[in-house]
Amino acid sequence: MDLVLWALTMGLALVVGLSVLLVSGVIYAVFTDSVLPADIQGPGKLRLIYGVQLAIGTLGNIIQNLGFRTHIAAVRYLRRKALRLSLKKEAGLVTQDVRFDGVPVRVYQPPLADTGKSRGVLYFHGGGWVFGSINEYDHLCRYVARETGSVVVSVEYRLAPEHRYPTQFEDCLKATLHFMRNAANYGVDDTRIVVSGDSAGGNLTAAVCLRVTDLEETTGLPPLRAQVMIYPALQTVDFSLPSYQQNQLVPLLFRTRMIFFYLQYLNGDLSVAEEVLKGQHLSVQLKTKYRSWISADLIPDDFKARGYSPSPLLAHEEDVFNIIQPSLEPTFSPLLASDAAVKKLPPAYILTCEFDVLRDDGLLFKKRLEDNGVPVTWYHLPDGFHGIVSFFDNGYLTFPSGKRAVDNIIAFLKDI
Repeated sequence: MDLVLWALTMGLALVVGLSVLLVSGVIYAVFTDSVLPADIQGPGKLRLIYGVQLAIGTLGNIIQNLGFRTHIAAVRYLRRKALRLSLKKEAGLVTQDVRFDGVPVRVYQPPLADTGKSRGVLYFHGGGWVFGSINEYDHLCRYVARETGSVVVSVEYRLAPEHRYPTQFEDCLKATLHFMRNAANYGVDDTRIVVSGDSAGGNLTAAVCLRVTDLEETTGLPPLRAQVMIYPALQTVDFSLPSYQQNQLVPLLFRTRMIFFYLQYLNGDLSVAEEVLKGQHLSVQLKTKYRSWISADLIPDDFKARGYSPSPLLAHEEDVFNIIQPSLEPTFSPLLASDAAVKKLPPAYILTCEFDVLRDDGLLFKKRLEDNGVPVTWYHLPDGFHGIVSFFDNGYLTFPSGKRAVDNIIAFLKDI
């Protein structure tokens, strides 16, 4: 009996000790590995969210080292447990999980408007093509459906590393085309369909719109009505733009983490991350070619006020270029689409955040669209950070700017 008591005591002491080490390590990392600018909204709450993110990542490493799951699989599992999502049924809002051309989706249907058919909104979630799910975005999609009276379709596209590019893009394209062809079955006007998404989902939004416009003549479908991109990731050419430099250590998306996500989506070869970070993945000739579309010179001076140092055009490494070359396809890096393709895109809504490494991707795409005669509605959060929209209605962890952004998107959709 004494031996059992001793074993239980030692086990408890070990758990407590490991917990203290984990919490101490997370607190230390939160305050030393990240930078929170003075004007960012809710720095205390953001540190807490980032701390939880770090803790989950650390536990994921432990689980992987113990041989139970890969790090990414472990983090996905822990995220599901941490969120403890409860999918609530709401009066007047019907949801169903179905498949569109083999792709899992969740359809949110409000009551049919008295005026006839409603608009349809496809949503592609964020998460770096590696994380995220329709469950994690359930609350946001419910809110959009309820507040706009739209039929919302949230797409559960397959994730990396199990599935690489172009799988995610193809899943979203299939779901979009299916919805466009079968809009009437859901009480949707097929001339009022919007494609939308945040972060990686913003990338998929732009990519899908590029492909759908190419297919319009052969499918006979009406054009998409609009595209809504929330802090989208749009290019792999330049990771030294002002926003990447200024916000490289600002939670919830670090500069190095964005490169990790891009490479996981592309082919999983992380051995070239350092060269990509330094800009040694493209030749000087290619960089020069793309400067008319992707350059700090195209960013308004107001967005360089927090500091910016031009990066030298370093010679590239051919082996690295061969690995990353598919990332230059427009369906991977929509900012590299031709002017002829951009001209055909539907009107756009673009949300950017000041303290986000992806801010300048949004600004550059805004300029490209406007230069090619495509109407753009732009909304900028001067105190916002990457991921803020996900915290538009989360109790203590609600950020007012996130709520303002969501309501601004709602207003945009209501005008369609």
